[in-house]
Amino acid sequence: MPHPPTLARAGLVALLATTLIAPSSTASAHRPATTPEGLAVLPAVQPVMTCADVTGLQLGKVTDATVTIASATVVTAGTPAPYCEVRGTIAPADTFVVRLPVNGWTQRYVQTGCGGLCGNANINYGQAGTCPVVTDGTVASATTDMGHQGRNDGSWAAGNPQAQIDFAYRGVHATAQVAKALIKAFYHRAPAYSYFTGCSDGGREALMEAQRYPDDFDGIAAGAPASNMAVQNTFHHAWNVLTNRAANGDSILLADRLPLIHTAVLAACDGLDGLTDGVLDDPRLCRFDPATLVCTTSSQTCLSPAEAGVVRRLHDGATDAQGRRLEPFISHEWGSELEWTLFIPTAQGQTVASEMFALSYLRYLADPNQPRPDYQLSDLRFTVESFWKTVMPSSSYQAALDPDLGAFQRSGGKLLLWHGWNDQHISPQSTLIYYDTMRRTMGDVDRFAKLYLFPGMAHCGGGAGPNTVDVLTPVMAWVESGRRPGRITAASATRTRPVYPYPTVARYDGTGSTDDAANFVAYTPRNQVRNDDDWVGRRLYSPGYQTWPRAVDGRLVL
Repeated sequence: MPHPPTLARAGLVALLATTLIAPSSTASAHRPATTPEGLAVLPAVQPVMTCADVTGLQLGKVTDATVTIASATVVTAGTPAPYCEVRGTIAPADTFVVRLPVNGWTQRYVQTGCGGLCGNANINYGQAGTCPVVTDGTVASATTDMGHQGRNDGSWAAGNPQAQIDFAYRGVHATAQVAKALIKAFYHRAPAYSYFTGCSDGGREALMEAQRYPDDFDGIAAGAPASNMAVQNTFHHAWNVLTNRAANGDSILLADRLPLIHTAVLAACDGLDGLTDGVLDDPRLCRFDPATLVCTTSSQTCLSPAEAGVVRRLHDGATDAQGRRLEPFISHEWGSELEWTLFIPTAQGQTVASEMFALSYLRYLADPNQPRPDYQLSDLRFTVESFWKTVMPSSSYQAALDPDLGAFQRSGGKLLLWHGWNDQHISPQSTLIYYDTMRRTMGDVDRFAKLYLFPGMAHCGGGAGPNTVDVLTPVMAWVESGRRPGRITAASATRTRPVYPYPTVARYDGTGSTDDAANFVAYTPRNQVRNDDDWVGRRLYSPGYQTWPRAVDGRLVL
């Protein structure tokens, strides 16, 4: 990992440990100056070359392939501060974009992740976009399209094993290497601190970095990670569609029924956390039964038995005919029903997003050497045999489930995991199981990893609860001054709420407005919910499963 300019990492860690354990006037005199937010006070560094000169740089062997710089242009419009935008390619086809502040760089590097199946290099700070050092334009930053510029339907992977490797893990790592080399050349100084932030597939990329390249980043914010990539984009999304399909091919449940279901869920469970506010603080405590909405006559105020069955199956998740779970239990949490339009159509015949997600993976990524462009969801068999045939071998290099982050911890890295409870794309259960497995594998992970669960937040933002939050500043403070993340405030247009590291939750203190975060305190439940990880693919969450495939003669070799 890059080091602060005046202290080796070992010395800095030792110093912070001393000052945290036994503060003294002598220790304080040697402690790096910090802002009230806990960020190191770093002098701004000016470029040593013009932006135009960057195009002539020869980066040499900074990564495992040839780097071509296509352009370097100063951007001023619509920015908090002007920057030099550098675009180029890491052979064979990783497009990258790097932003280098031209009026003073505060020695931090932030790399952002890419969502979906990527294919475009556009920096997106996401929930880290409210971080002050991001909003004032003083950080250097970069991202990549992860090795392809193809359609987001997966067809780019057909006959292109190197693109599959680059999407899985190589593209993000190689971009970090190139961006740091550009920073060093532009300022004659390496980053003091390097960070990665991403959500959805960007969250998977974040975990992949911690697992495979533990020295790339000092701090990582991994949001709603698509870490269980192969299961998520096959059985999970296919079940969303097929469990709602009648024998004649029609959809059983349509989106106009979702408000009715959501209202019933809130009536049954909203008050469990002590407030009736339209948000479930911990949906796992909700014991809603869709059968309570069933009536025998057609009515807009109730469900048919078939509709209620769909609701139950969507909540519980994919199973085989014997009830064995083909994804972790609770696929969609109670309270998230209004977000289910991702996979519940508004009218018969509509193709929903879940179908496109599943077909993209099943056709071109599930079997890396055998594209199946004519594959249909009806070809997928919900059996244990089909499960392993479908999700392996792609899980061995596309998934980011290795719970042993020992190398990342030993390098001084800090990890902030976060997920919205109302996530309609990726179940929070996957992140909870990963966190639980990490604790079982490593013991006490509190010194380097925290998990935050945001009530009411949908996928990477939005939703019924406060959903705008700064996840990067807490990571920076943890890395730069040793300040462990605690209370984080999430906001919406009308409400702020604190969120605490799992399993602690926020509780109203009984005074003032319930829309003001200042009126809430931390509460750790005495009897904590046990996450149910009894499912067919449980052993995917284990150390040592990851492979390093190679592209040989147009095939992916494991």
